[in-house]
Amino acid sequence: MILEVTDLRKEFGGLMAVFDVSFRVASEEILAIIGPNGAGKTTTFNLLSGVLSPSKGEIRFGGWQLNGMRPYAIARIGLTRTFQNVQLFGNMTVLENVMVGLHGHLRYGLLGAAFRPPGVRREERQVRVQAMDALDRVGLADRAGESAANLPFGQQRLLEIARALATAPKLLMLDEPGSGLNRPEKEELGDLIRAIRADGVTVLLVEHDMPLVMGIADRIVVLEYGQKIAEGTPAEIQANQRVIDAYLGEVQ
Repeated sequence: MILEVTDLRKEFGGLMAVFDVSFRVASEEILAIIGPNGAGKTTTFNLLSGVLSPSKGEIRFGGWQLNGMRPYAIARIGLTRTFQNVQLFGNMTVLENVMVGLHGHLRYGLLGAAFRPPGVRREERQVRVQAMDALDRVGLADRAGESAANLPFGQQRLLEIARALATAPKLLMLDEPGSGLNRPEKEELGDLIRAIRADGVTVLLVEHDMPLVMGIADRIVVLEYGQKIAEGTPAEIQANQRVIDAYLGEVQ
């Protein structure tokens, strides 16, 4: 297992946002987390990526225990995420948006950036190559020189995924990647996620669009009021009466 989550809990004052949630993710698996609004899905993502610290429980990724690690350190060991709300630099080009996402993976420091010796210049060229490769994977290489603000919303979503892919993650966490996309764009997104998995990257997905989830997920975890109420294959989840009552009945 590449990711093991055990008895994860997060309390905000008297509110229990995530309550003793456990699940495991196998290498090169696509696991989806679904549930109603307020179920604790994004809070779980924030705990896994170090944005929040757990009140209780353990998170293990590969050979690392993530409890207490900072987000940049978690990203460096191969767990990278996107966010529910698109977070781009609109005044930068598409290529620069991907390159800035690689900044935390560079070896040179402030002096290297200031004086730019040959080693620094070589690393900068390599970063540009990595960024262009990531843009090519999501179909945006031909727009590399354009302003990110000029991209349509669906392509801004793809740009965020490219920025995450450029860091060569072992596990990619996608928070509502289909939000705001039309049906053809969601179908293209599904194809992209399958291709990412085919390249050896494990995918953990939070998503409300059930046709997208059921079409790409190997397994699904269902949360309600911060608790896990079901886990299984798409077929098992669709047949689970508790999930139908809690969530699927709303979205069908």
